[in-house]
Order: sequence, then structure tokens, then C-alpha cells
Amino acid sequence: MDGLLRLMAEMQGAEFTYNPRLRNWERPRPNNVAGKGHIEKPGQARNIIWQTRAAAPTELENALGDALEKALGAGADSLAAIARVLNAENLLAPGGSEWNETSLAAELHRLGA
Repeated sequence: MDGLLRLMAEMQGAEFTYNPRLRNWERPRPNNVAGKGHIEKPGQARNIIWQTRAAAPTELENALGDALEKALGAGADSLAAIARVLNAENLLAPGGSEWNETSLAAELHRLGA
């Protein structure tokens, strides 16, 4: 009966100081079954794409990402080596100059790497 009264009050726009649909708390129990015991239930959690990004990547950022993948895949292991690959790809640094260790480090820092 209490549930029916709450539902009727909700339908009439009444405000609550609590969540009438809150499920009762259950004491946690260890579970050794794979996939059990997670906070999110598989398939039921909302997946927000790009939830930590303030804006979509620019053309330069996309091109830089592709070029970084190529450089690292080719074995580049220093900022100087990566800068050489970026310059060989004709990808200019912000401001239109060629890449060097300093400009690459600054751009990676700006992007949060």
C-alpha cells in the first residue's frame, strides 16, 4: 500500500526528501565467479564516449596521432627520432615550423601526454 501511495504522490508532482525507489542495501558478499561482483553490470552501464575530452580533436591533432603511431611503430624511441619522422611526413608543428624536441615536448604536454 505504501508503494501505491508514493506512486500516486509522484504522479501529482509531490517532492520527496528521499528516493522512494531506492533498493534496500545488501551486505557485500565475496564472489569468486568471473564477471560477478562488479559495480557496473555488463551491458547495463552507460558508455559515454569521449567523457574526458573538452572538444573533438583538430585536424592537426588527428594527423599528429597518426604520425606518432607510425613513428613509434617504426621504432622511434626519443623525441628527436619522433620529430624526424614528423618532419619526414611533412607534418608541421603549431605555428608552421618543423618539429624539434622542444616543440614536440611542448605539444605533447599541452595535449596531456
